[in-house]
Amino acid sequence: MQVTRPAPALRSNDLCWCGSGRKYKRCHRSEPVRAGRQSPRRLVPDTIPAPPYAETGQPVDTGEAMVRPPEVIDRMRRTGAAAAQILAAAGAMVAPGVTTDAIDELVHQRSIDAGGYPSPLGYRGFPKSVCTSVNEVICHGIPDDRALVEGDIVDIDVTLYREGVHGDTNATFLVGRVDPASARLVDVTRQCLELAIDAVRPGAPFNVIGAAIQGHAEAEGFSVVRDFVGHGIGRTFHGPPHVLHYFDPTFTLLMEEGMTFTIEPMISQGDWRARMWADGWTAVTADGRRSAQFEHTLVVTAGGAEVLTAFDGTPTA
Repeated sequence: MQVTRPAPALRSNDLCWCGSGRKYKRCHRSEPVRAGRQSPRRLVPDTIPAPPYAETGQPVDTGEAMVRPPEVIDRMRRTGAAAAQILAAAGAMVAPGVTTDAIDELVHQRSIDAGGYPSPLGYRGFPKSVCTSVNEVICHGIPDDRALVEGDIVDIDVTLYREGVHGDTNATFLVGRVDPASARLVDVTRQCLELAIDAVRPGAPFNVIGAAIQGHAEAEGFSVVRDFVGHGIGRTFHGPPHVLHYFDPTFTLLMEEGMTFTIEPMISQGDWRARMWADGWTAVTADGRRSAQFEHTLVVTAGGAEVLTAFDGTPTA
């Protein structure tokens, strides 16, 4: 297979890609992401049913099987659609000058307005209602008062708990004018998710998902993050099976009709390895280059897969 090599990264004194005539360092070059100030934890009304971990932060084993009954899948279908609409509303906010805390505020309120609880809030101590991961942040970025700047990319990860089940989805959005290499990263990451969903079918081993993602990402000159995986989802936020986004020949568990799980590839421009911030949540690329992510919750059907978090209004690159 022929590998497409990405264009060399611009140096500080090169002319900016945007055609302004200014040096890259004075125009669209972004500084490394730094943690800002967090607002106080937002409250959820007592009238909203909360997941079992809401008070203690510790997940509870619900004992549910990986194959969900039709009644649970129906609830997941409604909850997933609501989560997708919240993600679309959050994505529509993305613009230079908007803070990730403002996005968190919207997601929090939209979740309540939908009659649901924002699943990340309190989960293992996570302090916010949504994850916002900017530029080199791979995942689990904590919203704060840092304003988005033109040229950023930001992944928004929304999970809604409603009707006793979770719906989990995310997408990466462009902030104003973005350099071509970052826009291409976002496009390829979305394509990886689409190819992975196309590979889902009853009787197939789970490693076909990773093969589809890794094959496409590496052919386009990118790498697949391996430290984080997709997961089973239903009444439990995170459960079996773990869904690898790279090919592992030993991952031969077979898909069955009625299984529900997420696929959420994280694709990086350079090194696939991650390092963690001191907050214990924020994962960034080891080399400081950018990473993008897309995610859907889906159910295995007789004909392949049904995406439970689909929403045509979700804006992407």
